[in-house]
Amino acid sequence: MSVFTCVPQFVSVRKDDSSSSDEDAPQDSPTPLIKIKSGHGKGPAEFEKLRILQDLSGEHVGAVWTIKFTLCGRLMATAGQDHMVRVWVLKESQSYFEEMRAKYSKTGDNSTSDQETHSDEFSEMEETLIPNEESAGDTVEGKPENEDSEEPAAEGAEAPVEEDLGPYMKTPLCTYCGHTGDVLDLSWSKNYFLLSSSMDKTVRLWHISRSECLCCFQHIDFVTAICFHPRDDRYFLSGSLDGKIRLWNIPDKKVALWNEVEGTGSNLITAANFCLNGKFAVVGTYDGRCIFYETERLKYHTQWQVRAARNKKACGRKISGIEPMPGEDKVLITSNDSRIRLYDLKDNSLNCKYKGCVNTSSQIKAGFSHDGQYVICGSEDHFVYIWRTQHGIPSSRRDKNEFYESFSAHAVVVTAAMFAPVPWLIIPPDSSCEPFTTEVLVTADWSGAIKLFVNR
Repeated sequence: MSVFTCVPQFVSVRKDDSSSSDEDAPQDSPTPLIKIKSGHGKGPAEFEKLRILQDLSGEHVGAVWTIKFTLCGRLMATAGQDHMVRVWVLKESQSYFEEMRAKYSKTGDNSTSDQETHSDEFSEMEETLIPNEESAGDTVEGKPENEDSEEPAAEGAEAPVEEDLGPYMKTPLCTYCGHTGDVLDLSWSKNYFLLSSSMDKTVRLWHISRSECLCCFQHIDFVTAICFHPRDDRYFLSGSLDGKIRLWNIPDKKVALWNEVEGTGSNLITAANFCLNGKFAVVGTYDGRCIFYETERLKYHTQWQVRAARNKKACGRKISGIEPMPGEDKVLITSNDSRIRLYDLKDNSLNCKYKGCVNTSSQIKAGFSHDGQYVICGSEDHFVYIWRTQHGIPSSRRDKNEFYESFSAHAVVVTAAMFAPVPWLIIPPDSSCEPFTTEVLVTADWSGAIKLFVNR
């Protein structure tokens, strides 16, 4: 079996043209509503007010495999097939980050460019570069400069809002070069350090204040997944196709702990993350297993076989995503059987299974909205799918949750889709609208296009 079967690939899926984006849009709308397709077909859609917000296409060449926001929500990193990592900034936060880059670039001019020297600065930078919430941009009560601007009409999902009205700067704040293969995953720390993993068998460490790589962590095979430790970002987790899970110590520039996937099936690690606030490290494998390790010693704890309940002898399909649920002891698993499963970590039970998206050979990952109320996922059929996390489905029907809403976002495979973690920074709340119900979605595709949508 070729290792290339474990990294992003796609099949041709017929596009459903029944969901055109500009039909039945109100004549007085600033931008046309995106037509929503409901899996249940009953009642009003919760995302019926979805509109295109901004188009950031034109920078990436080839597929975008991953999108990650900073915890504060002001920076968004994207990466993929062109080996580059790009960081986008909200307009209202640009001056803060430009000043940070200018300040530390002067320091960098007087120092050596050796990566070992840069990595020695990690602890010092971690302590001094604490995010300043007030300086980085307006708070929830702040008013954006273009709040009263009148937006022009557009032609649905394919037509962007005029670039000077979008919330993000049209060009990246910074572009990081250094990888020689596809970049497969990204992870931010709370202090603006950024990790990138690649098919070039390395993980690279960056910081928003610097243009150069701070440290390079060599692996034996493709590095499919990375994640900063949620409570101590001196450490990060990496999963590789060599079957090893590693916990790295960044200041020491070495592996602190490691373990190896065992069993009779495939040992290829295709996904990895922390759960329960760092108590466990979880990896997903090519043969559909989720394996849990106690983070403190990286000792084996338990494992699940993710597959259809009716066929217990069948081999599972590749795990493409692992995502902990905000504020809950639950974890969301995406796999190549076109299913997304929500498990309860208290008793390892299946809480819900989400159906609708097409994910048979891709590295597409599902994720949560900022409050955990919704699940979102890209799809090989060019659509984006959204489910309510808990839809009140009877326990006997948990394996058939098809109560999704979807929309045609791109003309090719949607390789990544996620909710913005702090939507009120992008779309400030209306004082007459209580409670705040706006959601901002970001999607990317196989051709390198990146789009933002808003539901308000």
